[in-house]
Amino acid sequence: MMAGMPPNAPRTALFVTCLGDTLFPGTGRAAVTLLRRLGVEVDFPPGQSCCGQMHFNTGYRKETAKLARHFVDTFGDYEEIVVPSASCAGMPAEAYPLVAADDPGLARAVADIAPRVVELTEYLTDRLGVTEVGAYFPHRVTYHPTCHSLRATGLGERPYRLLRAVQGIDFVELPAQDECCGFGGTFSVKNPAVSGAMNGDKARHVRETGATVLAAVDNSCLMNIGGRLTRDGDPVRTLHLAEILARTEQDGPLPGVPVVERVR
Repeated sequence: MMAGMPPNAPRTALFVTCLGDTLFPGTGRAAVTLLRRLGVEVDFPPGQSCCGQMHFNTGYRKETAKLARHFVDTFGDYEEIVVPSASCAGMPAEAYPLVAADDPGLARAVADIAPRVVELTEYLTDRLGVTEVGAYFPHRVTYHPTCHSLRATGLGERPYRLLRAVQGIDFVELPAQDECCGFGGTFSVKNPAVSGAMNGDKARHVRETGATVLAAVDNSCLMNIGGRLTRDGDPVRTLHLAEILARTEQDGPLPGVPVVERVR
């Protein structure tokens, strides 16, 4: 493990998201493993809850405001809040100011905390200044840039730079990668036929790459695409980018996944 952060290092918290906490706990564990390997001591405030994205997208502004207040109360003492999800990381800056418009105190608190909330890959590349994180993953991987990471948080090339620096990886570009997978939170519930068609296209493009692992920075989209791949009988694994970056040569290959022969 690298040397610890200096005594005056900023207090850093992990906002694991409600989806990660309930369905994908491995992502949170991987994020902590990765950050600690890079010398960042990260806290996990136990009082954290949902960011309110589903409520906001469905029009429940008052309920979203309550969750915004809870977020501020839970994370307000931290100087950095790292989020392994582009969609949830964007909520404080994008939605919270709107739901706090009639509450001056909450609006001030939101304006104060929003710049401290950062998606994981942006935190690694921009705030820590690293792309080589000591990862080892000898498998063929393709990457789906989620809609929110493309069009809202603007992650751009950051996830790609991190993936290409992984030792042993065989990284292949995903065709039509900027197309939505059809999840869109409640969109997939309200428009199942359209969503299913979009997801079918995405799964087909994943198969075209010959990849054995599909990565992304949002577990919601991985859940959607992975469900389609499983239903179609395709063995492609879905894995949050943090879980790839957290693995080292000591961990070895991912069990049950074909190993590529190329060595980087």
